[in-house]
Order: sequence, then structure tokens, then C-alpha cells
Amino acid sequence: MMKKLIMSLFCLMAMSLSAANYEVSSPNGKVKVTVTADDAVRWSVTYDGKTVLLPSEINIQLQQGSKTLGLGKIGKVAKKQIESSFENPFYKRATIRDDYGQLLMYTNQKITIEVRAYNDGAAYRLISGHTKPTLVKNETVEYCFEKDYQAFMPYVNDNRGGERYCYSFESYYDEQPLSKMFSDSLAITPLAVCLPHDMKCIVMDASVENYPGMFIRGKRSEVRGQRNALVAEFAPYPLEQVIGGYDRLNLVPTKRADYIAKMNGRQALPWRVVVITEHDADILNCDMAQRLAPACRISDTSWIHPGKVAWDWWNNTNITGVDFASGMNTKTYQYYIDFAAKNHLEYIIIDEGWSGKESLMSDLNPEIDLKQLIAYGQKKGVGIILWSSWRNLIGSDPLGDNTVSEQVMKHYAEMGIKGFKVDFFDRDDQQVIASAYELAACAARHHLVLDYHGLKPFGIQRAYPNIFNFEGVKGLENSKWEPRIGDGPLHDQPHYDVTAPYLRMLAGPMDYTPGAMSNAMKDSFFGNNNHPMSQGTRVHQMAMYTTFEAPLQMLADSPTKYMQNQECTDFIAQIPTTFDETIALDGQLGAYTLIARRKGDTWYLAAMTDWTSRELTVDLSFLSAGQHQADIFADGKNATKEATDYQHTRQTVSAKDHLTIRLSSGGGWTAIIK
Repeated sequence: MMKKLIMSLFCLMAMSLSAANYEVSSPNGKVKVTVTADDAVRWSVTYDGKTVLLPSEINIQLQQGSKTLGLGKIGKVAKKQIESSFENPFYKRATIRDDYGQLLMYTNQKITIEVRAYNDGAAYRLISGHTKPTLVKNETVEYCFEKDYQAFMPYVNDNRGGERYCYSFESYYDEQPLSKMFSDSLAITPLAVCLPHDMKCIVMDASVENYPGMFIRGKRSEVRGQRNALVAEFAPYPLEQVIGGYDRLNLVPTKRADYIAKMNGRQALPWRVVVITEHDADILNCDMAQRLAPACRISDTSWIHPGKVAWDWWNNTNITGVDFASGMNTKTYQYYIDFAAKNHLEYIIIDEGWSGKESLMSDLNPEIDLKQLIAYGQKKGVGIILWSSWRNLIGSDPLGDNTVSEQVMKHYAEMGIKGFKVDFFDRDDQQVIASAYELAACAARHHLVLDYHGLKPFGIQRAYPNIFNFEGVKGLENSKWEPRIGDGPLHDQPHYDVTAPYLRMLAGPMDYTPGAMSNAMKDSFFGNNNHPMSQGTRVHQMAMYTTFEAPLQMLADSPTKYMQNQECTDFIAQIPTTFDETIALDGQLGAYTLIARRKGDTWYLAAMTDWTSRELTVDLSFLSAGQHQADIFADGKNATKEATDYQHTRQTVSAKDHLTIRLSSGGGWTAIIK
């Protein structure tokens, strides 16, 4: 027995002697990344001396002709500290700091491993130096944790057409230990792991380009033999596809390759990221996705105008008190334009139904006179955005020469259309990611803005800020098809509303489409497609306009409802969609949010809660000196019985004040301070 023990210790000593360790730390010294190279290359992460990631493998499998290549052995290593910043007028703050410790490791297989240590997380990426065409057979990405921690897991649960990797990227969050993660199920990112001492580690990818997005599944950790690890899985490259999915709006792969990506030259792969926070509120203020994204590729962005938009689909064009039948027709959209102009909204959307099922250039709806509507909108100062399926905009061929999208965008831009809402991507394999970039570049050439649905943000929004929004969120539309009481369990939407800002929104803007004026508590809520309502209070919905990031923010309810509630509409209409500064004041993942954003000299504040009523304190020390006027909407005294009940007050405040705010069950609070 003693002999075996001595031999084991000798083996461990030999391994430690042969292993090479490379370290880099964040500017404040709290985050430390260690890369160990022995039988494999692994990275581990600590925060203030506490373990975040155990050694987790970094690897890649390449094929170049008949030659098989891997990561290789690390040779030259360089390390330095970077201090920089950049501007972004289409974001939650105008100036983004980009300070980090950098470690560059060059291997003998022409692969560079770049590691960055930020004050609030760490990331690495592989950079291929191969100049010849190369196939990526697979990339090994691991996140190994010390214990069986609780996690927020957004599972893939409604595959389109039965294809494993076709998904709308809309997920609720299963809250369960890592060991209980379904072994055959995929999850999307960002995914949160709850560490000791109330810390969070959030797993995500960033700067995805010419490469598939990252899915996550559970794995048994080889380090400790426990199921405390997460591993990446990638959609293989599509070889054949057919029209299918919901209402035949998708392109569904029927045959995939035995590789995940093609590289035709030097290429940087996506970042593999962990965001680390001591306080949940800090997640709301994190810039990791922006820092790691490619820089803006549009030289002149002066034509890009964020704003708010009146939307037809959620409210089923339900307008009343008019002398025409509402629906997909010219008079209805003139009415929407009038409403937008009166309330200083920049756009309206004409959703599905204006064009033919198979083309954006033929079989157009004869009830809609686009030229007349465009001219009417121009007279009123309101732009028009058109809905399109992804496959119709590209001509059903992501491998084509883009003549269809070029023709369509050129045609409608010359008519005066301002952009497209592109729907039903429902994939993020290499073909779709490449197509998303090509569409963004094409739209930029024709000065068109975009809103991507069926796709989550992956870094492109900084490179092409004409992409305002991404859906990929269980937004307000889901209230339309919830069951009636007794017919099945309701999804807990207020709980999701205070979870998504910490996780889904960390990756980028989200098209939640808020603004319901019909609001209900649990006991009176039910799904109704034609006359939808929201779970929670009226002010819960109003607070979303400050809380949720979206350069193109929807008003989802009908103009009639907004005009019947003009006091609320006037308040919503004042809230910008991009900001100069953001401060996360308080919050708890899955429980509540409290945030402040500044545009110019005006501050916009909002708080939201789940079904738990709360009392919060707002420290106003961020205000400038002097007196300020606060315009405040709060849950009414009877909001728990009648969700539309609210209190609208005005008061004088200063930087010395602390406001006590009370949130009803499913409630909210919001203010504009000038």
C-alpha cells in the first residue's frame, strides 16, 4: 500500500514539474487566469483568491486536406496590460472602458491563444494562423466548477422541424444544480452559475463571426469525477436544407457535415467568456459583450436613428372608434402613423401580411398601398419598417450570391422604407451567422435599419449598429398563448422579467416588445390572442422602457389603448432608447431590478419585481447639485386587486435624498428626473 502511495505521489510530482503555467491578472488584481500546459491545455480562473473555474480544457480539432491538426504546443508567450476606451452612441453608455490583462500564447500549430482578464470576468479565444482552407471538426470548450452549484439554465426546448440545432433562442430558465442538467439537452447562453458568497459566474460566447454559436450541455468533470462541468456543442455545417418549420417560414437543414465550420484563411474564433460578479446588480452594468465585439464597420453612422415604434401584430390591429374596418390595409396604417406622429414615435412596423408568402417583390397585399403610406409617413415624420422572413430576404439560399437581398433592399430603400424586421432565422450555424453579417452590410449600404428575430445577439450589433434589436427572448408575445386558469400552469412572467435583464440582456439588446395597457394579477390573467394582456401591474410594464435595452423599443399595444391611457403614454414616449450613462443601483437575479440611466441632463429610473412585493431605497447621490423635478409612476394602493391601478406624482428631489419606493406583487416603479 505504501509503495503504491509513493508511486502516486511521484507521478503527481512529475506531472507538476513537466507542466507549464502561465498567468495573467485583471487591472485590479482580483481576477487571475492560469493557463496550464501539460498533456492538454487548460484554463482556470479565480476571483479574489476564490475558485471560479477549475482547470478546463481548451482544444480544437482541424483538418487541412488529409492532414489532421490540433492546438499544438505552446512556445512563445507575451503578456501586457491594456488601457483603452471607445465610443458607442447606440448603447447604454456613450463611453466604454476596455482595460484588461492580456496573455498571448503562440503554438507550433499556427494557433494563437489570447486570454484576457477583466475586473469583472475573463475570456479567451483561439486565432488560426492557417492560410490554406481548413475545416474545424470541433472545438473543445469546457467550464468545470468546484461543486454542484445551482444554475440558471435556458434550455433549448422547441426545436423547429425536429432538427436538434434549429431553435428560436427563446428560453425560460430552469433553476437547478449542475448535476441535474439534462444530459441529452442543450442550453443556450448566457447561463448563470451561483457561486458561494452570493457571487455569480455567467458563461457566454462573444464576437461570433463566420462560425457557429455555442450551445451548452452538462458533462462529468474529469478533475473530480463529479457532474459539475459544462461543455460546448456546436451545430455542424449544413449541407442540405428544405423549406419547413413553423408555417414553412424556416430553412431546415436535412443533412449536416462532420465539421462545424470552414475557414479559408486566418481567422479569430469567438470568445469563450465568464462574467464574474460579487453583487447581482453589477451584471446589469456589465460591458463584456461590447468590449469583446468587433469594432464598428460603418464609417458614417449619422443616418442611423434609434427610437420607438408602434407595432401592429401583438394588438392584432385592434383599433376602435374609426369609420373603417381595421386590419392589413392602408387606412389602418395611416392611423398608426397618425398615432406615432402625435406621440413623437419615430417608426411604425407593418408586420407579416403585407407581402406574398414566397416573395417580397411579388404577390403584394393589394389592400396596402406602400407608396401612399411612405409618403404619408414622410409628411408626418414617421418611418416605416417592414417585416420579412429570413429565407425570403435571402431568396432561400444562404450560400447564394446575395442578389436577392441586394435587389430587395435597394428597391425598398429607394421607395423610402427605413428598415426590415427579419424573422425566423431560428439557427446560428456558420451559414446563418455569415448571412446575418452579409444582410447587415447590405442594409448599411442602403441606409436601412434591422431588427433580428429568432436569433440572439453575438457581437455583430457593435460592428453593425444599424441592427437595433435581437429577439431571442420570452417577451410579451408569449402572453398571447398562455392557458386559461385551470387549463394548465402559467409561466411565471414577472419572475422571467427580472431574470432576463441579468442574463439574456448581458449579450445585447432584446426585443421584448413591452407596453401592455391591459394588465392582470395571476387570478385574473389568461392568454387571449386577439385581446392580449400582461402579467403584473401597469407600472411593471412602464418600467420596462428604462430597464430593457433596445435601441428600437416597441409600443406593443394598440393606439386605441394608448390614447385611452394617455397619461401613461406621454411618460413612455419621453424615455430614450439609448443612453449616455447607466448605473445599476440594486438588484437580485430572478427577484428584482433597480437601475438608473442618463441621457443628457435627464435621469430615467426604474424598478421591477417578481410576484413578491418589496420596499426599496433609491439613493439619489448620482444627481448633480441643486434641485431636480421628479415625475414618478408607482403601483397604486389597489394594484394587487386591479393591476392597472397606479399613482402618478411629482416632487422636488436632490442628491442628498433617499426615496423609499414600494413595489406591489408583480409590480414596478419608474421616474424621470430633470
